Amino acid sequence: MKKSAALVALLVITIAASAALAAGKVTLPKGYEQWPKSKQKIVTDKKSLFYGSHYIYVEKKTMPAYQAGKGYPEGSRFVVVFYNIKDEGGKLVEGKKNMIVLMKRDKKQTATGGWLFAGFGSDGKPSGLDPVQNCFGCHQKDAADREFVISRYGEFK
Repeated sequence: MKKSAALVALLVITIAASAALAAGKVTLPKGYEQWPKSKQKIVTDKKSLFYGSHYIYVEKKTMPAYQAGKGYPEGSRFVVVFYNIKDEGGKLVEGKKNMIVLMKRDKKQTATGGWLFAGFGSDGKPSGLDPVQNCFGCHQKDAADREFVISRYGEFK
């Protein structure tokens, strides 16, 4: 029984590590800035990983599934760009870019619900983001019924 539990734990760690390694080889899609872009969303909770301002870019071929809230085909991609926020005379304004995240439908990523998550710094270089701990936990908790896509098309525009 102890051997089985140890083997399962080792398997989970191996899958998570391979997902993290795969994310390290990923680059940002060229031209994502030309994809449909969401309205600005501001998160003011300083305890949130998403504190700041962000925009979501949705690849055109992903848009029909995003509008339906399901049915994401293999290769569907989202890019989210995060900015710091600052207070200027009582008004929150966008500051410097601080993080970019890619979410790509990839059935090989079993530890993260069939999605590859990859984080990048403001310079577009991989950030070492842990896809299981930093991404999938929230996606699983907040959007398991929507194929792990937290945002909704209705909030997009």
